Amino acid sequence: MNDNKEQLPSGKENNVEAKQSAIEQLEKLGNSPEASVELSPRDLEARTEKARVEALEKAISVESGGKEKENISSNAPARRGPIGKKQRDKSYAQTMNRVQTELPVSSRVFSKFIHNKVIEKTSDVLGSTIARPNAMLAGAFVAFILTLLTYTVAKTIGYKLSGFETIASFIIGWLIGIIYDYLRVLFTGKKS
Repeated sequence: MNDNKEQLPSGKENNVEAKQSAIEQLEKLGNSPEASVELSPRDLEARTEKARVEALEKAISVESGGKEKENISSNAPARRGPIGKKQRDKSYAQTMNRVQTELPVSSRVFSKFIHNKVIEKTSDVLGSTIARPNAMLAGAFVAFILTLLTYTVAKTIGYKLSGFETIASFIIGWLIGIIYDYLRVLFTGKKS
C-alpha cells in the first residue's frame, strides 16, 4: 500500500507528526549547505518541488489510510483492449506529418506522393503477387544466362539478335520464380 518502510498507525497525533517531519525534511533539503554547493539553482528547485510533492503524498496517504493514493493512480487513462485501426491510422498520419515536415521540399513532395493510400495499396498488392523477390531474382538470373547463351550461339553462327531475347528470357525466369514460390508456399505453408 505505501512505499515507506515505516508503517504509521493512523491517528491525529501521527498526522500532525507526519506533516511536521515532512516540513522539516523540506527545510533541511533547502537549507543544506552541501545541496546548494553541489546543485545548481534549477536542480535545487526541482529537488525542493519533489520533496514538497512527496511530503504532500505522505500526508494524504497517512490521513486517508492510503485510499487517496490509489485514487490518484486510477485517474490515469487506461488503455482497454488491443489497438484499433483508427488509433493505428491516426498514429501513422501523425508520424508521417512530423517526419515530412523535417524533409526538404523535393523529398517532402515525393514522400507525399509515394505514401498516398492508393499508391501504397497498389505497391503492396504488386509486391505480394507479381513483383515477388524470388520471381524477380529468378527472372534476372535466367535472363542473364539465356541471353548470354543466345548471344554466344548467335555470334557463332552469324545470326543477328533483335533485342527481344533478353525480355523473353526474363519472362521465362520470372515464371519459373513464381511457380517455385507458389509451390514452396503450397508444400511448406510458409510465406516468407
